[in-house]
Amino acid sequence: MIVLGVDPGLANLGLGLVEGDVRKAKHLYHVCVTTESAWLMPRRLQYLHEEVTRLLTEYRPDAVAIEDQILRRQADVAFKVGQAFGVVQLACAQAGVPLHAYGPMQVKQALVGTGRAEKEQIIYMVKASLGIRELFNNHAADALALALTHLAHQPMQLATTRRART
Repeated sequence: MIVLGVDPGLANLGLGLVEGDVRKAKHLYHVCVTTESAWLMPRRLQYLHEEVTRLLTEYRPDAVAIEDQILRRQADVAFKVGQAFGVVQLACAQAGVPLHAYGPMQVKQALVGTGRAEKEQIIYMVKASLGIRELFNNHAADALALALTHLAHQPMQLATTRRART
């Protein structure tokens, strides 16, 4: 299974691709796509859409895992993240790839075993799980963490689907 993880953001959109299953995941690619604040909003969204679509076309993932954030205190940030989230949803719909949303607590639980894990613990687990040594962008690390979270949840989702069919 190939999973594209997405850390949504307008200025910085983290993307990370992994392949395999929860016990043996392989790192395929990661990047932080940045847009300039001087660009007009339609151009920024178009660029994000193009980059997500490029990866969906090139790697043909089986699923996309995106962070489902609830930003209550900063309405302007929430609005911008929401626009990036929408662009990713559109690209997935156009490519016919299922989209799964995970909250920060689910990511922490899946990778570290506790919903109270620190950011450094998440990054450590991403590196350890994928055999990555070099430091990389936090947005790309979050995207890889989301992809790994989906691999961890996949067996449960398959079992739930099978029970629902019987």
